[in-house]
Amino acid sequence: MLLDLRGKKALVTGIANNKSIAWGIAQQLHAAGAELGVTYLPDEKGRFEGKVRELTAPLAPTLFEPLNVQDPSQIEAVFAKVKEQWGQIDVLVHCLAFAGKDELIGDYSNISPEGFTRALEVSAYSLAPLCKHAKPLFSEGASVITLSYLGAERAIPNYNVMGVAKAALEASVRYLAAELGEKQVRVNAISAGPIRTLASSAIGGILDMIHNVEEKAPLHRTVTQDEVGGTAAFLASNLASGITGQTIYVDAGYCITGM
Repeated sequence: MLLDLRGKKALVTGIANNKSIAWGIAQQLHAAGAELGVTYLPDEKGRFEGKVRELTAPLAPTLFEPLNVQDPSQIEAVFAKVKEQWGQIDVLVHCLAFAGKDELIGDYSNISPEGFTRALEVSAYSLAPLCKHAKPLFSEGASVITLSYLGAERAIPNYNVMGVAKAALEASVRYLAAELGEKQVRVNAISAGPIRTLASSAIGGILDMIHNVEEKAPLHRTVTQDEVGGTAAFLASNLASGITGQTIYVDAGYCITGM
């Protein structure tokens, strides 16, 4: 059985530029034949909209909608558009995370309540309302995919509250998998190795993290956006019909290493 997503409709969130892991996922889903919908983070000057629209144009998305997950009305509007234009959804890709720079440096115990709440809301909680609004639209056998990182289970320098958020996200994956499984909807996370992206640039020492993986991972390299995208395409396909509630590591094997 070959990887074939023809006829499937996939909504991809979190594309910021051509370095985004979400961009790698979108490209792989498109290559496998999926019809794409894309969201972008709206801003007053429309800069993100223009950049994402230009970048994704070759993928011919049939949905292109603003989405700030801290605004419930925008979540509702996106899925109202999905219902109107597609009728159903086969793949939902959640690539959303945010923490302020102050929350990614210094002692974790110094984090402010506001910084903690914002990081958890965007990076972990947001998966739940997206699934809530998608739930009546999911086709049987639909797939939800989100992005995690090893910092969910190990203390990573300068990752701080994002590690806590990713741990909450991985727990959410398990609870949502249990909830949505009755309709044969699968929910999984990909724990990707460190990749130089717009989001990761906020993490102090990201290049040191990448070099450490290159030195210690069994494959002696880091991974690419396309490799993460390939795993996402697999999880979106019928080939992964028996996989749900899992965190799958795409990190060149780094997570298995000790010293």
